[in-house]
Amino acid sequence: MVNPPHLVADQNPVPVITIDGPTASGKGTIAQRVADHLGWHALDSGALYRLTALAALQAGLDAADEPGIAALARSLDAQFRPGKILLAAQDVTDIIRQERIGNLASQVAALPAVRTALLARQHDFRQTPGLVADGRDMGSVVFPDAPLKIFLDADVGVRAERRHKQLKDKGISANLDDLFQDLQSRDDRDRNRAHAPLVAAAGAVTIDSSRLGVDQVVQQVLDLWRNH
Repeated sequence: MVNPPHLVADQNPVPVITIDGPTASGKGTIAQRVADHLGWHALDSGALYRLTALAALQAGLDAADEPGIAALARSLDAQFRPGKILLAAQDVTDIIRQERIGNLASQVAALPAVRTALLARQHDFRQTPGLVADGRDMGSVVFPDAPLKIFLDADVGVRAERRHKQLKDKGISANLDDLFQDLQSRDDRDRNRAHAPLVAAAGAVTIDSSRLGVDQVVQQVLDLWRNH
């Protein structure tokens, strides 16, 4: 992910590949791999919501305080550097990946004012030669004109096992059953929220990664782009 510069002044839009999907479907990894292969920029939109959630937690705001959290989102002092994410000069790369922050981010993301506050910031990542953006509404709301939209899905049980392995690899203890229930709750909240719910965008290609490796999914996305 890169620091967002100004939008490119060009009559032709900078190409965007959007990769949306539920939590732990692998969209972040796929997006970064595709971006690296194409030499494009990458946007992990979920990181912006996790940063907002962390900022709200540090400020002692209630998860339902929509005006307060939206104000934080608008003035978010965040920097994205290679392999590192800073919030007010603090390295929060690992902190924002904690399950409690992810859960809070899901609640924060359901607030319309917060999504509106972060919209322009996400648009600013669209720069030459191209952008691969992952999230939950990248194709449906943020970049509806993207020439290639992917909806990356996977069985919730598979996703829970993947998240469990990720946490174990980082030395973080986690209960698989709790992760399964947490993912189900997030899925329900993301799919049923009134504003920008998690859906496959119009014209999106759905890829089920339940039985596919990362390289296989990356190749499918690259093939779809080349064919496009």
